[in-house]
Amino acid sequence: MARGAGSRADRDDSNRPLDRKPLLQMPNDPGSAGPVAVDIWNWSLDQSLADVVDAHTLLSGDEQGRAQRFLKDVDRRRYIVGRTGLRRILATYLGIEPRAVRFGYNNWGKPELDLADRSRLHFNLSHSAGEAMLAVSAHTEVGIDIEEIRPLEEDIASHFFSGSECAALAALSGGERLVAFYRCWTRKEAFVKAHGAGLSVPLDSFDVSLEAVEGQHLLERLDRDVGRLADWALLNLDVVDGFCGALAVSAAGRDVKIHYRSRSAWSANMASMM
Repeated sequence: MARGAGSRADRDDSNRPLDRKPLLQMPNDPGSAGPVAVDIWNWSLDQSLADVVDAHTLLSGDEQGRAQRFLKDVDRRRYIVGRTGLRRILATYLGIEPRAVRFGYNNWGKPELDLADRSRLHFNLSHSAGEAMLAVSAHTEVGIDIEEIRPLEEDIASHFFSGSECAALAALSGGERLVAFYRCWTRKEAFVKAHGAGLSVPLDSFDVSLEAVEGQHLLERLDRDVGRLADWALLNLDVVDGFCGALAVSAAGRDVKIHYRSRSAWSANMASMM
């Protein structure tokens, strides 16, 4: 969609705070004894760039450079749609322009907000095929993973899963085993991302359930040098058909309440930023 003369895209005001309060409230109060609230956003990456307003102008120079390095047009488009969606959603919490959102990394490479108030908002993004999912919470580390369920060409489990996880997987067969693999994979990936220490966390230092169960106790074992089991919550996510998703939260023993933000709500909030 083309922008007319005098639009925000034509002015050098990317670092100007918006003259209004954030459109979305922080998901939870860290001082509360109640549940830890986490907002979950889900959107399709298979959108035409013509329908993504100001797509290229919202990206940083580094993001634009990375977009250009993708060899396939579909991968480039999905990356741009994912990054613009991330910027617009975070901007609604922070009350700033999407272009003003700045990202940094912790010592192990986990993305975080590079702002003075970054401790107030934690996020984690995951994408697979044409789907993106974003977890947002205040003052609480989160990790999210979504994966498309597709056939496996080799024995990956023995390289990444613990002994007990491999044994549980070996007891299954056919389609049930394939889905259980992706349950295990997304749950382990979500925990590692929430922990924030990246590949320094050995994948056999913790066990997750492979069962199709609800609740927030899908993390079954955790080595003491990695953390306290009671401090973590690990949950299933509702995802589109053909995918698996999981969320990990540093909940410190509190319950976790997930709030799914609909795609229509995402579109409405993004439209109000224009």
